[in-house]
Amino acid sequence: MPHSILIVDDEALTLKTMGRALRSEGYEVLTVGSGEEALKVIAEEKPDLALLDVVLPGINGIEVLRQAKKISPAMIVVMMSAYHMVDRAVEAMKLGAYDYLIKPFHLADMVNTIQRAEEMLALRVRVRDTVETAKGRYDFGRVVTQSPGMCEVLDMARRAAESDHTTILIQGESGTGKEVLAKAIHYNSSRAQAPMIALNCAALPDTLLESELFGYEQGAFTDARRRKEGLIEKASTGTLFLDEIGNTSASLQAKLLRVLEEGNFTRLGGTKPVQVDVRIIAATNRILKEAVTNGEFREDLYYRLNVVPLFIPPLRERREDVLPLALDIMQFFNKELKKNFVGFTLAAAELLQRYPWPGNIRELRNVIERTMILSTENEIDEDALPEEIRDYHEEPVLDEKFSSFDVSPTGDQFVPLKELEDRYIQDVLNATGQNKTHAARILGIHPTSLLRRLKKNHEVV
Repeated sequence: MPHSILIVDDEALTLKTMGRALRSEGYEVLTVGSGEEALKVIAEEKPDLALLDVVLPGINGIEVLRQAKKISPAMIVVMMSAYHMVDRAVEAMKLGAYDYLIKPFHLADMVNTIQRAEEMLALRVRVRDTVETAKGRYDFGRVVTQSPGMCEVLDMARRAAESDHTTILIQGESGTGKEVLAKAIHYNSSRAQAPMIALNCAALPDTLLESELFGYEQGAFTDARRRKEGLIEKASTGTLFLDEIGNTSASLQAKLLRVLEEGNFTRLGGTKPVQVDVRIIAATNRILKEAVTNGEFREDLYYRLNVVPLFIPPLRERREDVLPLALDIMQFFNKELKKNFVGFTLAAAELLQRYPWPGNIRELRNVIERTMILSTENEIDEDALPEEIRDYHEEPVLDEKFSSFDVSPTGDQFVPLKELEDRYIQDVLNATGQNKTHAARILGIHPTSLLRRLKKNHEVV
């Protein structure tokens, strides 16, 4: 689809000549002779690009540019001016004009300038599409959960996203999805069009972490051959996500506090403060309140970060989420791996729900991916799951009738552990009328594990 171009000039011959040239190149062209008409067309037609003369009757081109950027921020504006008015063109560039043409100019130069501007338009479209894709992927409604506790966290995060300057502290075990929640907050805020930059504070030594965050001036240290912008500066107007904030040193904490309180910082080796507009979302798998009590984290920084506290519960505390998450992950890897898995058998599903997932969602994702790669079926059975999941069993909660089971030594002889286990299993089976499912539940193991144990004992006998 051809781009639409608005030409604004008070000379009728110029409008006619430029309009004919651009239409011959396939563009849709609109022409007006005054600033007032230009603003009306911009509001109604939203052209992709404007060629705007500086000198116009009524509202001049500079003022048209200023108002046009408010009406249609995405529109690209190329200014036109006579040679002796270059200073006005420079002023226009500061207001957001893409380029300027000095009259008189060749029509070929005009077309070349527009073609370069079209590259900028294409880039903006790609950025917008990327942001829209991210918004869809990290929409709060796409977070898979049935847990009341997690739903409460999402509701708080959704409300925090609307206040785009509020600092947020996300706490939770490793693998619970702290960065995913941070991205959801960013892409559902008014900062979504600006970058979100993430940094794991535990991944870098303290000196390198400081230079990455704050940048440095040329000559600040031996290898500083040129000035470098830090991540805080690059994230300005957007979001800075600081993972594992609890691993930062006292000196770095003091500098971060200044950013939060004053909105500025100084590059390493620099003397002038750099002003920034950045939202900080911090995350940690530590209990920061305990770190404050132990003198390992600044109390003032803790309170500045903890404006909106969000705690993501571990997966073992929301077992109802395990299967929905596993199925969602399976659908993702069906696309990634070009597979066609339909789900889990009942036995496999029970094992997944029983396992405590110490690595949380990250571990669940790894298990599902590995199982899908190695499995030859289109449904995951218990035998396809890793051994640590198949063989895991919780400490049994015994019925009262088993609580007095005699494990005392007979005379000077202690009962061997294996014999003790076998006797216990038989007593449980007898008490349940040989109901292996009920017995396995009491024993805290899967029925299949019980059957394997009984079969092995029978073979030995």
